[in-house]
Amino acid sequence: MTIFKNLPTPPHAEKKPVSDTHHGITRMDDYAWLRADNWQAMFKDPSLLDPAIRTHLEAENAYMEAAMADTKPLQEKLFEEMKGRIKQDDSSVPVNDGPYAYGTLFVTGGEQPHYFRTPRDGGEKHVLLDGDKEAEGKDYFRLGGLDQSSDHSRGIWSYDDKGSEFYTLRIRDLASGVDLDDVVENTGGGGAWAPDGKSFFYTLQDENHRPSKVFHHIVGQPQSSDRLVYEEKDPGFFMGVGASVLDDFIFIDIHDHETSEYRILSTKDLMAEPQIVAEREEGIEYSMAEGGDVFFVLTNDGDAKDFRIVEAPVEAPGKENWKEVVPHEPGRLILSVDAYARHLLWLERREGLPRIVIRDRSTGEEHAIAFAEEAYSLGLHGAAEYDTDVIRFSYSSMTTPSQLFDYNMVTRERTLLKTQEVPSGHNPDDYVTRRVMAPSHDGALVPVSLLYRKDTPLDGSAPCLLYGYGAYGITIPASFSTNNLSLADRGFIYAVAHIRGGKDKGFEWYETGKMEHKQNTFKDFIAAADHLVTEGFTSYSGIIAEGGSAGGMLMGAVANMAPEKFAGIIAAVPFVDVLTTMLDDTLPLTPPEWPEWGNPLESEEEYQWIAAYSPYDNVGAKPYPPLLAISGLTDPRVTYWEPTKWVAKLREKTTGDAPILLKTNMAAGHGGKSGRFQRLEEIAFEYAFALKVAGKDQV
Repeated sequence: MTIFKNLPTPPHAEKKPVSDTHHGITRMDDYAWLRADNWQAMFKDPSLLDPAIRTHLEAENAYMEAAMADTKPLQEKLFEEMKGRIKQDDSSVPVNDGPYAYGTLFVTGGEQPHYFRTPRDGGEKHVLLDGDKEAEGKDYFRLGGLDQSSDHSRGIWSYDDKGSEFYTLRIRDLASGVDLDDVVENTGGGGAWAPDGKSFFYTLQDENHRPSKVFHHIVGQPQSSDRLVYEEKDPGFFMGVGASVLDDFIFIDIHDHETSEYRILSTKDLMAEPQIVAEREEGIEYSMAEGGDVFFVLTNDGDAKDFRIVEAPVEAPGKENWKEVVPHEPGRLILSVDAYARHLLWLERREGLPRIVIRDRSTGEEHAIAFAEEAYSLGLHGAAEYDTDVIRFSYSSMTTPSQLFDYNMVTRERTLLKTQEVPSGHNPDDYVTRRVMAPSHDGALVPVSLLYRKDTPLDGSAPCLLYGYGAYGITIPASFSTNNLSLADRGFIYAVAHIRGGKDKGFEWYETGKMEHKQNTFKDFIAAADHLVTEGFTSYSGIIAEGGSAGGMLMGAVANMAPEKFAGIIAAVPFVDVLTTMLDDTLPLTPPEWPEWGNPLESEEEYQWIAAYSPYDNVGAKPYPPLLAISGLTDPRVTYWEPTKWVAKLREKTTGDAPILLKTNMAAGHGGKSGRFQRLEEIAFEYAFALKVAGKDQV
């Protein structure tokens, strides 16, 4: 590969074959030894990593550094550009809550957020938590947030200093800024206060990183004395805990990717047993919002594939008492619901575009907030208080910086609170955002959002970074990103393929991209690439594909299926050893993931589905394009050994000479580095790889 010159010999991973047999099918894995036997302990203390594995990862990093050494000036330039588009001393618009308004700010040069409050009607900022101070001396540090008690005297804050997503909780006196002696370890990263501010509820992560227990902690008592409130015995379910907006209830949210169950605890009796709202039924989802004397429930129960809203009395919220409020409408996916004293509102998506709908609870009159661009993103922030007529939402598009509005639900007046500043300058008129529809293999039309400069030639000569995800029903919004401008300004077309597996076109778009239909996700992405070439936007020799996590699986699959259609591939924390992981029920995410991919332990048919596309299992003798894989040593979601094994096998099997690179963050987890500028350094590195592959890496 002439663009990568004078490379040293790449690392060679020793083969130590291990076999496994399921359903009479035997597989051989030459690189299974790269998985640390003590991975649970290593996530909490990375120094425990097997020296042989560490040596291999460091050799891979050295090879990657050599391959990318000539892009260092470009990386620095990209970083400075991206940094220059960020308002360094930025501050959020505070949110009213009782006598105060709460917000976050960054200081010039700072990596971490600072949490502050002001008097409700304005006044001096009082910093409650200085993230930069707390992060001092740590290679990795991520704040889990700050949640104030109802009386505003105390706050729960949490942090992860290893990247393993085991969060430590501390309690801060908000007036003095001093932490109490309480230390609560190995949590999911947050808590739900009881109304009196003297106790809170939290989830504990077990040794397999599952939030399997909810505890009640009384301030001033040791964690060892915390009361177990509820334990979820099914390893396939996640749990979360939260408080209702009126502080009347503690919600315990139990769910996997297709089934949910709520248990509620009245704050009038904190020692009571939580009560089930509606028992879990496979494939039935619901979520709850308090509305005074009723709960509003968003659910797909009753064949409501795209969801409907029902209400139930607080005293008897069981399914037998559910009364329809907003009926199911095929093709109109309801994403979330909020309730306030006089209004009900929900965020919905039609034909891939979001809108906010508001209903007057007394009259039933409805109106919607929507925008006219071809592709845009809406965020519904709501309000911290129940008795309000004013909610908050955000808007952006791929060319329009984010705008934050207050919206009066009675007068319908929008008040622009803030427009995202781009200190180095940004003229939206210099750019074009479009949405095109790519026909897939079965005739389905795949939306593709595009961003490019107006002066970019649309004759096939422009390079293109094509991004995709396609899993868990997650929709990738057509929102504004200052980072993408660095590619657009260098002649790139930035494209997002809204492939099946997400809910971009409704719930069916998700259903037809999971389980036995998973290959639709990969074929949709390839179809998006084909369409961009057919329509003259780019060429196969100019497309660099990018995806992360489950989107990294996508990258591995398309690399096997159509390597000739991509000039390069970037796979961040890629979930590529799908079959091995889904066969191992001791791993953190395996049982909860079975409804998404299938359970190959129990079903031979589901084993075969996964085996047919699992990237690691389908690496073959073919010329792979230049490929960059990125992982985190302490990542509990996509464990480091998946991309490590994959790269070793790719390098063994490829018939071409394009480099296969692996970058392992030795002090980070799934989200990469934690600071806002540290993260920009990683994006600059990825973009430098894309630019190098495209032959546009001139500084």
